[in-house]
Amino acid sequence: MRAVQVRAPASLDTLTTVDLPDPGAPGPGEIRVRLAASSLNYHDYAVVSGMIPAADGRIPMSDGAGTVEAVGEGVTGLSVGDLVVSLFFPEWNDGEPPASAFRGVPGDGIDGYARDVVVTPQHWFTRVPQGWSAAEAATLTCAGLTAWRALFVDGAVQPGSTVLVQGSGGVSVFALQFAKAAGARVIATSSSDAKLEKLRALGADDLINYKAVPAWGAKAMELTGGRGVDSVVEIGGAGTLDQSMVAARVGGHVALIGVLAGFAGPVQTALLMAKNLRVQGLTVGSRKQQLDMIAGIEANGLRPVISDHFPLDRLADAFRHQVANAHFGKIVVDI
Repeated sequence: MRAVQVRAPASLDTLTTVDLPDPGAPGPGEIRVRLAASSLNYHDYAVVSGMIPAADGRIPMSDGAGTVEAVGEGVTGLSVGDLVVSLFFPEWNDGEPPASAFRGVPGDGIDGYARDVVVTPQHWFTRVPQGWSAAEAATLTCAGLTAWRALFVDGAVQPGSTVLVQGSGGVSVFALQFAKAAGARVIATSSSDAKLEKLRALGADDLINYKAVPAWGAKAMELTGGRGVDSVVEIGGAGTLDQSMVAARVGGHVALIGVLAGFAGPVQTALLMAKNLRVQGLTVGSRKQQLDMIAGIEANGLRPVISDHFPLDRLADAFRHQVANAHFGKIVVDI
């Protein structure tokens, strides 16, 4: 079985393609999946670059989609030939996240999906949206579900709401698509006018180039007639949080999901209190939330935005493309 491993010291230059023993037949309650695709997330880059410590030899990538090749005794609801997609938290079924869930993320705490075949418990995978390919389904595990939870689980986006999305990566593009499907108004930010036009083509109602307008929070307030936005999908972290809080309405929701602009920094706590804001950190979601998202995708006929494809043996090049910010939407790895 072909696989890519993170070797010490972790870096893109030490990602190594290896041959590993085939995992064999599934046991009771297990399925064997022939993987066809994965997709890149910032979390994956943090693992392969050494920002998140991983064991020497760890197989990276949290996202995986492929075809069921065999099922073990007692498996129900899945059959040979079914297309399935992985879960970011395999042991988080519903309700509040168990503390143990964060230690078992594929590609981080355990081996992930940069390989040909896996044998796992059945509940580590779900069905995919009807009519989707494996490459499309592989975009959902982390980015899709994070955007869904930010808007509809922890947030309360509905027709007439105003949502602000940052940039044009996987989470932000999914958030734009989901918000528009729900009847919301979307304000999109980017440093690239070309990418802003692509966001407009996807349905963004208002555009802000944050290089040209560094005080983009105030601009968002202006665009909403001084009311502010209902929900912000905050991917920057410390470097952009203050502007997000400026942009938000009194009682608004800021879904803090990323650290692209810093891991730590000062926060205007007086502004947070004055606006009665709910700033909430979140990490992907549960199995039930993933199934709800898939149902919502099917009801609205949505398709993911895939920017680029790379083969598995060029995984390092895929990450270099990500770091260069040359993509729009998701980067898929074909296995």
